[in-house]
Amino acid sequence: MKLELISTKRCPFVQRSVIMLNYKGIDYEMTFVDIENPPDWFRQISPFGKVPVLRVDDETVIFESAVINEFLDDVTPGQLHPEDPLQRALNKSWIEFGGACCSLTFQIMTAPDRQEFDACVAELGENLARVDVALGEGPYFNGESFALIDAAYAPVFIRLDEFEALLDLHILDDLPKMKAWAATLLAMPAVQSARVPELRDLFRQLIESRNAYARNLLRD
Repeated sequence: MKLELISTKRCPFVQRSVIMLNYKGIDYEMTFVDIENPPDWFRQISPFGKVPVLRVDDETVIFESAVINEFLDDVTPGQLHPEDPLQRALNKSWIEFGGACCSLTFQIMTAPDRQEFDACVAELGENLARVDVALGEGPYFNGESFALIDAAYAPVFIRLDEFEALLDLHILDDLPKMKAWAATLLAMPAVQSARVPELRDLFRQLIESRNAYARNLLRD
């Protein structure tokens, strides 16, 4: 089976699938597109005009990161969803909630003024506090084993790690369990390889190009 992941270097939802592919050691090709000026062929295959898109055997296209990751899990050994149906459903619910957290990290970088910036930071902190309550003893969300939900939240932690360096923003300081979870995921090779070397520069460019409030907080 030939797999091509179509993506951008900055998107957290793409990183969810990159982490999954790398963790499971799945062979794939990566194609980057400029999402703000995408080629015609991308417009034809991506129903929402968004990444990631997974092209299978040059024909079938799967979209939405959570769906892509479940497909990858289904067609490879070592399933990464909990076996218990209730726990699996809870994981899926929190994965969906994680999508909102990913989106808020983008809004933090692009908020036009202090009021909106502070509101986005506060909302993300409140959201993560809700997830923190659902966390077990670790080191992963469900305990001892890495799961799809870990791949879903790792891109959030990548961004928070970058925010500490770029903006001196420390959202996890009051959430020790989540901070430990984040540290575990950020240390994983599959997660590290999902963070392109130029990611910090890309975030800086985004902030500056939007003339966002965060521009005032950028550190040298």
